Amino acid sequence: MLEGKRIIVTGAARGMGEATLSAYVGSGANVVAMDINEKMGKAVVGKIHETGPGSAFFTHIDVADKNSVEQSFSKAVALLGGLDVLAHPAAIQAASGAVDVSVEHWDQMFAVNVRGTMLTNQAAYPYLKAEGGGAIINFGSISGQRAEPGAVAYSAAKGAVHSWTRSAAASWGKDGIRVNAILPAMATPMYEEAMSKLSEEATTAAFWMNHQSIALGNKYGDPLTDLGPVMVFFASDASRFITGQLIPVDGGQTNTR
Repeated sequence: MLEGKRIIVTGAARGMGEATLSAYVGSGANVVAMDINEKMGKAVVGKIHETGPGSAFFTHIDVADKNSVEQSFSKAVALLGGLDVLAHPAAIQAASGAVDVSVEHWDQMFAVNVRGTMLTNQAAYPYLKAEGGGAIINFGSISGQRAEPGAVAYSAAKGAVHSWTRSAAASWGKDGIRVNAILPAMATPMYEEAMSKLSEEATTAAFWMNHQSIALGNKYGDPLTDLGPVMVFFASDASRFITGQLIPVDGGQTNTR
């Protein structure tokens, strides 16, 4: 389905980025995987590259740093011979409260999650335009759709990603570039690690806030089997008439308006 597609995947060292990379290579794409964690990124890419039938290569990136983004994208496009798709799962998440969220925490959430989305999308734009169009797949969250009293900066940042995605889609549609955002609920290693540290009371609260509303089994999905095929669809020509959308991949946890 993606044979010959030239793709960049950010945040590819683990979790949803790793699952996306695996799905793309398994569908025949040639992919440059990017991550700030060079050791983990290279290990993941080496493993996935061997499985084929597509190919995978690694380059380091700090998505919050403009020079890093521009240099990494230039290197990736030179290696790939062009660009058809950007998948941008790279993000960070942490708790914060409305009363005491610090400026430093707020700025970090926005630097990685919002500035990182803007910078990577902007870096991809001229390469996609040169090819006559392509796809950008950002990552939003239910946290950007609802009140999140325990993670106010993350919620605000993801809300900004949603707005950016709609605006970029409207701006770049004339160039044949479609821009959508996936809102996933996946049981990533980061998620499992965080859940394992919760008290019994906090685990119960998390169930009622996050799991109870998931119609398909009251549990988060598997990144490879539940998210991977969706990422392939949005990277493929089959999604050529979909843009500016927020797409929940969450078992029915939420809806978008």
